[in-house]
Amino acid sequence: MKIDIKDIFNKVVSVVFVVILLAIILALFIGVGKLSVSIWQTFTTTGITGKYLNLITDILTLFVLVELSKSLVDYFNENRLRMIFIVDAGIVFLIREIMIMVFQHNADPSDIYAISALLLVLTILRIGSIMMFHHELRIVRSSEKLNH
Repeated sequence: MKIDIKDIFNKVVSVVFVVILLAIILALFIGVGKLSVSIWQTFTTTGITGKYLNLITDILTLFVLVELSKSLVDYFNENRLRMIFIVDAGIVFLIREIMIMVFQHNADPSDIYAISALLLVLTILRIGSIMMFHHELRIVRSSEKLNH
């Protein structure tokens, strides 16, 4: 009996991704529950600035988790990680950080410039990923036409 290392590796990677996806799903449920409590606390307290900052932070954190879970679900469908979803999660995370800094009034201009440069790089990566995806799609479609 021959042991195929590639099959073992693929099974181990799949199990690891399942565990990560389950952890993200659990975190999303916990996050939505805590978000509901935060919304209720916003209604019941006077003053709005502090509570809205926490609310916005929680919502943007959930967006990051959703983007990460998209990349894992896509892995199970395509058996590969797509750059688009990972870059989207990075972009959402950076926007979250900028918004937190601005709302807390502790945004240093050099931090904003550095994060903006990183956002530019991630945006270029995302556009490149989309272009590569469409290029691969055209290649697949043209090969299917040749086979039929």
